[in-house]
Amino acid sequence: MTRCAVFGTGSWGTPFAMILADAGCEVTLWGRRQELVDTIERTHVNPDYLPGVRLPDSVHATTDAAEALAGADFAVLAVPSQTLRQNLAAWAPLIGPQTVLVSLMKGIELGTAKRMSEVIQEVAGVGPERVAVVSGPNLAKEIANRQPAAGVVACSDEEVATRLQAACHTPYFRAYTNTDVVGCELGGAVKNVIALAVGMADGMGLGDNSKATLMTRGLAETTRLGLALGADPLTFSGLAGMGDLVATCSSPLSRNHTFGTNLGRGMTVEETIAATKQTAEGVKSCESVLDLARRNNVEMPIVEAVVDVVHHGRPTQEVLAGLMARSAKPERR
Repeated sequence: MTRCAVFGTGSWGTPFAMILADAGCEVTLWGRRQELVDTIERTHVNPDYLPGVRLPDSVHATTDAAEALAGADFAVLAVPSQTLRQNLAAWAPLIGPQTVLVSLMKGIELGTAKRMSEVIQEVAGVGPERVAVVSGPNLAKEIANRQPAAGVVACSDEEVATRLQAACHTPYFRAYTNTDVVGCELGGAVKNVIALAVGMADGMGLGDNSKATLMTRGLAETTRLGLALGADPLTFSGLAGMGDLVATCSSPLSRNHTFGTNLGRGMTVEETIAATKQTAEGVKSCESVLDLARRNNVEMPIVEAVVDVVHHGRPTQEVLAGLMARSAKPERR
């Protein structure tokens, strides 16, 4: 039986542990808070993130990283992207020589502008063939309700991607393999930023034309950055690109879209965090995505506009006017 360790008891780590268990894997879910871990182990319910959803009996929970990693074929990392480096440094000595590290995180590291797979390789001291990425339109609440969905598992080693595909294939979750790790990671990271922009448009009362424009041009920005970093452009027309972008930009279940909507209504970042009790990934990653773009001389005006609103306090109306005043270029660019 395939053995999996899932690090992170949050809104995506928990449903993915459920997917793995439903696919026939033995799963150990690692969490930081003893009280929550004890509750999951005792009741097989995560009351903080998946209330009312019972996890399979083959899911166990612990605060002991060594216990979680013992004999693990896959170690799934589902912690906030900006905490990955610190957390993984503590876990790295416990990782077995054959364990494949799987990233569920959709962010770019602040300061280094590194993708999550690059951070994993650097901190854990492993090669790219032992690092995989899961991406796609996977809103956690729908997954938790076992609604049909699909995703992408990417690894530079196709055989590893195929093994991970089998480990997470269930009647309600279908995974496709890809070797384009760069493209899959960029699609997941940048779509959070574009979803903030689309949410702002919603909050400002703008219509579908405006939102479709932001999504389409946001995808163009993502593709430009991907091409500069060696990604396959076809990736951005698939589940890890357009699929993830549409779901995150359109759904009220999306934290990034909801956060952006509040900003568009005139709330500040601090007021939005206080109202929602959570920070969307794109709020932090927009700066690192823009940093990565500038390091590679890639123009990303929508991402820059989001940074202006979120981190520089510029009014959404003013930023929108600036976007519309930009000189026109051929659509393919």
